[in-house]
Amino acid sequence: MRSRFPFGTLFLWLFALGWVAAVGLPAQTLAHPESATPMTHVHLGQSVVALNGPWKFHIGDSPVDARTGERVWAEPGFDDSRWDTVDLTAQSGSYDPIVGFTGYVKGWTAKGYPGVTGYGWYRIRVSLESHTHESLALAGPSNVDDGYQIYVNGNVLGSFGDFSHSTPRIYYTQPRIFPLPAAMGAGGEGTETLVLAIRFWMAPSSPYFAPDTGGMHTPPLIGDARTVEAVNQLSWLELIRAYAPRPISGALYLFVAIIAFSLVLFDRSDRVYLWIGGVFLLLAAQNAIATLGTLTGWLDAVKVSTILDVTLAPLTFAGWAMVFWIWFKLRSPAWIPRAIGGLTLLLMVSDILGGDTFVGILPVPVMTGFHTLSLILRLAFLVMLLGIIALGFRRNRLDGWLVLPTVFFIGVTEFYRELRAGHLRLTWFPFGIQITANDLANLLLILTLSALLLRRLLISIREQRRLALDVKQAQEVQQVILPQARLAVADLVVESEYRPDRQVGGDFFQIIPDPGDKSLLIVAGDVAGKGLKAGMLVALLVGAIRSTVESESEPEMILAALNRRLIGRGDAHATCLALRIGWDGAVKVANAGHIPPYVNGQAIELQGSLPLGLTEQEEFSSASVPLGDGDRLIVMSDGVAEAMDAAGHLFGFDRVLELLRGDVTAAEIAEAAQRFGQQDDISVISVTRGKTSEAAVALVLEGVAS
Repeated sequence: MRSRFPFGTLFLWLFALGWVAAVGLPAQTLAHPESATPMTHVHLGQSVVALNGPWKFHIGDSPVDARTGERVWAEPGFDDSRWDTVDLTAQSGSYDPIVGFTGYVKGWTAKGYPGVTGYGWYRIRVSLESHTHESLALAGPSNVDDGYQIYVNGNVLGSFGDFSHSTPRIYYTQPRIFPLPAAMGAGGEGTETLVLAIRFWMAPSSPYFAPDTGGMHTPPLIGDARTVEAVNQLSWLELIRAYAPRPISGALYLFVAIIAFSLVLFDRSDRVYLWIGGVFLLLAAQNAIATLGTLTGWLDAVKVSTILDVTLAPLTFAGWAMVFWIWFKLRSPAWIPRAIGGLTLLLMVSDILGGDTFVGILPVPVMTGFHTLSLILRLAFLVMLLGIIALGFRRNRLDGWLVLPTVFFIGVTEFYRELRAGHLRLTWFPFGIQITANDLANLLLILTLSALLLRRLLISIREQRRLALDVKQAQEVQQVILPQARLAVADLVVESEYRPDRQVGGDFFQIIPDPGDKSLLIVAGDVAGKGLKAGMLVALLVGAIRSTVESESEPEMILAALNRRLIGRGDAHATCLALRIGWDGAVKVANAGHIPPYVNGQAIELQGSLPLGLTEQEEFSSASVPLGDGDRLIVMSDGVAEAMDAAGHLFGFDRVLELLRGDVTAAEIAEAAQRFGQQDDISVISVTRGKTSEAAVALVLEGVAS
C-alpha cells in the first residue's frame, strides 16, 4: 500500500534544503571501461545522493530459481553485462509534462521499447562509502510507471504497489522511503558493495496517457535516514502543490452544481437546471476521486480508473448531450435520448474491457481494440452532440451560437488524453502548480454556462411574470362571473361562499332567477384539474350555462347541453349538479357525478352517474323533493369533505352532517373545512325558504335585470 503524507518538522525541511544546496543531488558516476558492468561510487555523510546510474536494464520478468524460489535477476552475482545501459541523469530544466515534477527522465517506451508494457528490470552496483554512524535509507523513485519492488543484495527491501497478486495492484505515484538493513553504513567508516535490483510493472493502459512511459522517471536517492526523510517530505510538498487545483476545481464544480439545482426554485418547469447541476456534480465527484487516488492510498489505480473512466466520464458525456437536448426543448427525432443511453452503456463496456481491470484475462491486443472502440464511441458522442446543437439552431439561432463554444470546451475535456498523447503542450506549471488545458476548458465552460444560465433565468423570470399577470387577470375574470354572495328571490334567501385552493379555481356555480315564474336555477360543478387550465374550462362552462338557460330551464337538458360542450375536448371532464326551485318550493335535481345536495341536513337520494364529458349519450340521475317554509338546501363541492389535516385525516361526511345539524351559514361551513386543512377548491351554496319582503324581491330582480 502507498504511504500517507509524512508530515515532518520545519527543522528537517530546512536541514534537507541546506544539505541539498551544499552537496547537491546528482551522484558521481564512474564508468569503468575495462568492466562490462560499471559501478557507481557513493560517498555518504549527512547527505543524500541520487543514483543516476549507470543502470542496467532488461525488459520482461525474471525467471525463478527452482532451488531457492528466488528471482534470478535480483541475485547479486547475476551477470547483467548483456543488458542495456541506462542513465537517469535529467537534462537541465526537464520536468514531467503531465504533473510537472522536476528532474524528469523519459521512460523505456521512448528508449527503444515503444509500446512495451508489463515487467522490466533495473540493476545497479553501488560502492557505498559511509563516514557516519547514522542509519541509512533509500528513497524510491518519486515518479514511476507504475509499481515496483526493490531488492538489495537479492533480498526484497520493499515495494510500491501490491505484488502479491498475479497482476500487481498499482497506485498513482507517491514518494516512498525504504530503510536499509542496519548493517549497511552503521559501522562507521568503510566501504561496501550492494546490488540494487528494481522490478517494475507497467499496466497495458499506461502508454495511452503519454508517449514516454515505463519504469523510472526520476532516480532513487540514498543517504542517511533523517536527510532522506526530509527530502521525501519535499517530494510530498511538490506532489501536493502539483495536484492542488484538483480539490479546488472539485469545490468549484460542487458550488456550480448547488447553484444550478437552486435555480429550480425559480422555475420548476425547466428541467435543464437539474441536468446541468447533475453534470457538474459528476465533475465534482471526478475531482474528488482523482484527489483521493493521487494523495492517499485508499484507492488503487484500477479502482480509480473504473470510477472515473468507466463510470463518471461516460455519464458526464451523456449528461452534456441531454443538457442541450433539453436546453433547446427538442422532441424529435425521438430516438436520440435512447441512442445517448445506448452509447453510454457501450462506452462503459468498452472502457472497462480496454482498461486494466481484465489484465491477465484478456490478451493485450483485445484490450487495445476495446480502447480504440472507446475512442470511436466518444467521437460518436461528439458528433451526436454537434447534431443536437444543429437541431437547436433551427429553434433558436441565438442560443445555438451562444452554446457552440461550450461544445469546443467539452471536446477538449473529453479528448484531453488523446490530445496530450499527440505531443501537444496542454499542461503548464506556473509556480509549480499544474494547470492543464482541461482545467482551462472547464473554467471557460463554467463561465460560458453561467452566462447562458443567467440569460435563461432572466427570460424565465420575465415569462413567469407574464404568466402571473395572466393568472391574475383570469382570477379577476373568475370573480366577475361568480354570482353575488347573498341574494333573495321571492321567498328564497341564497348565500354562497367560494374559496379556491389556488389563485384560479376549478369549482363553478351559477345562481339564475327567472323573473317570469319566480323560480331559481342553480348549476354547480367541479372541473377536473387545477390552475389556469381549470379556470379556462370554468369560463367555457359558465358561458355555456348562460347561453343555454336563455332557451332551456330543465336541469337535465342543461346538463346535456354542457356535456355536448365537453365531448371531444380531451381530458375536459367535470362533475355537475343542476337544480330548479319553483315558486312553490318544488325542487327538481339532475346530477352528473357531483355530491348530492342536502335538505335539512339529509342528503337527497340520487343514483350514481358519470361526470360530464365522458360519453355522448349520458344518463343523469334525477330526483324531485319539496322545500317547505323554513327548510334549507345545501349544495357543496367535494373540497369540503376532502379537507385533510396534517396527520392525514379527512374532514369527511360525518363532520359535514354534524355541521349541518346546527344553524351554520355557507361561510361557516367553508371556514370549518378550510381551517381543518384545505386540499381542493371549496364552494358552498345555502338556500333557505321563507317569507321575504317585496322590496327585497324587487331589489334582486332589478340587480338581475341590470
